[in-house]
Amino acid sequence: MNAEVVEELAPAFDVEEPLAAESPVVCNSPHSGRAYPAAFLRQSRLELETLRRSEDTFVDELFSEAPRAGVPLMRAHFPRAYLDVNREPYELDPRMFEGRLPAFANTRSLRVAGGLGTVARVVGDAREIYPKRIPVAEALSRIEQFYKPYHRTLRKLVTRAQKAYGFALLLDCHSMPSNAGGRDERPRADIVLGDRYGTSCSSVITELIERTLRAQGYIVLRNKPYAGGFITEHYGDPATGLHALQIEVNRALYMDETRYTKTAGFEKMKHDLGRMIEAVASFTLAGLEPLPDAAE
Repeated sequence: MNAEVVEELAPAFDVEEPLAAESPVVCNSPHSGRAYPAAFLRQSRLELETLRRSEDTFVDELFSEAPRAGVPLMRAHFPRAYLDVNREPYELDPRMFEGRLPAFANTRSLRVAGGLGTVARVVGDAREIYPKRIPVAEALSRIEQFYKPYHRTLRKLVTRAQKAYGFALLLDCHSMPSNAGGRDERPRADIVLGDRYGTSCSSVITELIERTLRAQGYIVLRNKPYAGGFITEHYGDPATGLHALQIEVNRALYMDETRYTKTAGFEKMKHDLGRMIEAVASFTLAGLEPLPDAAE
């Protein structure tokens, strides 16, 4: 690993802790990193503005009310185009690399096929990041230096919450392009909740968050077009008291997607997400019992 990169990305991520942990909830923003290493920019064939298309710009700030509600907020500083922690640790495309990948690497996933593995091959509308193959050692170094420490820290936060409250809820925070519904459709939703079709999070929690957001006037859908990525699937195990829910916010609600600047809607979106976090932060283990009319 280039020492220059390590220094530029110090720290590679951080956790903003509440003054007092008062909730089983953990917020995580894995794709809002905006610290692009100079060596990576030199290595890429794309301009910075193009690389940023895969970035969840300002999402960490949108959820920054979390610590006030007793909820820790974790966020990456490195960009998704450089390393994607919402993938398996070795989800890698052999077409990208000079040298042989480890035998245990997952080279056949749909995400790899689309160029969006742990170390991405493309951004935006399938724009190739690199003009030539990069050394396998480069990818493995990114994983060792940044990916593994990130997940060790996230796992500690989730485990701590579960031990303290009997269960834990990980909110994995993301954004989606306003054209996510397709070229000929209007955006399908303001917010998409992904619980892996009910397998990563109790429906009671998902319903509470959906009701809260709908009451604020948002169009909310579940699992389409985003059901949740590796983090939601990997950390969500309701049978053991671990719940994970992915939240995708339509970028048009709070930012100019071309200029990467906040719009007048940013503060409202931040406020409303803060109220949503407050609603779920007060959740208790007893609250996971089925709702009275759930069977009707």
